[in-house]
Amino acid sequence: MFMVMQMLKGGVLELGEYLSAHVLTCLVPAFFIAGGIAALVSTGAVLKYFGPATKKYLSYGVASVSGTLLAVCSCTILPLFGGIYQKGAGLGPAITFLYSGPAINLLAIVLTARAIGFSMGLARGAGAIGLSIIIGLLMAAAFRREEAAKVAKESIFGTATAGKSPWLYLGFFGTLVAILLVGTSKAPVWGKVAVIISLANTLVLIASRWLTATEVETWLAETWKLAKQIFPVLLAGVFVAGAIKAVLPPQWVTGYVGSNSLKANFLAAVVGALMYFSTLTEVPIIKALTDLGMAKGPALALLLAGPAVSLPNMLVIGRLVGAKKTALYVGLVVGLATLVGLFYGAVAG
Repeated sequence: MFMVMQMLKGGVLELGEYLSAHVLTCLVPAFFIAGGIAALVSTGAVLKYFGPATKKYLSYGVASVSGTLLAVCSCTILPLFGGIYQKGAGLGPAITFLYSGPAINLLAIVLTARAIGFSMGLARGAGAIGLSIIIGLLMAAAFRREEAAKVAKESIFGTATAGKSPWLYLGFFGTLVAILLVGTSKAPVWGKVAVIISLANTLVLIASRWLTATEVETWLAETWKLAKQIFPVLLAGVFVAGAIKAVLPPQWVTGYVGSNSLKANFLAAVVGALMYFSTLTEVPIIKALTDLGMAKGPALALLLAGPAVSLPNMLVIGRLVGAKKTALYVGLVVGLATLVGLFYGAVAG
């Protein structure tokens, strides 16, 4: 009974700290950004760049950063991956998209930097982009004969609709991102409030002048939809993390992943690859582990492997591309996440 009470107390305290520190200044603006992307950005505008005959710098470049436009987990990304791959996307860009989608979404990167530290957020973002490209290129090279045959065929992709001016999107999303950055900064409170009010007025002006009533309604509906899907699960993850943190002996953490050894990084990457993390839940869980003594290298290794793959994710990928491609993909994710974590741990100290 004492342990149960300790777990409940730890979960409530962690939840209270999280709500006060992250929700208004971090999650709310990020949800509005994700909702705007879902409502206003054409899927065809993204997919058309993934063709096997497209220049590599373009296809891999777009695929590697497309995750910032999505708020998805390792399972939610699968229908998108399956759709573009079956329509004719090259294996390399499709795999890059598959990895980057859940690994570098904007919500996760901002929360990582906010909860665990700026350097960890930066390392996660840069590491995920780099790994997604490397893994995609290696997969394409390993199955280059199949890729050559695909290039010879005509690919069929959705076409982008004739949307609004790019300057509108830049102003709209730029203002939203500015609100997010100001809200998460360490500037004085009243200064932040004044700037955010000014930016919010700018956003209202942009939306009222250049968006239709239907587009605004869709934007708000998508924002609310994402909030309903993610926020309850995220709060549950924070509570569980706090409960575990309250009773988990620190010596267990320090004993297995408390150093920056190759074994510790590999163990963290393997555990991350097998576990399923709902969108954003990896952040409070790893924050709890680092508070208990988890080293920086293994923490990054888990962040790079965990959100991108999971056991359910592997099973579905196997049905989409075959067991051989899936085994190589998972092996590359675990191996490269281990090496990047080892390097980061050595540099960050």
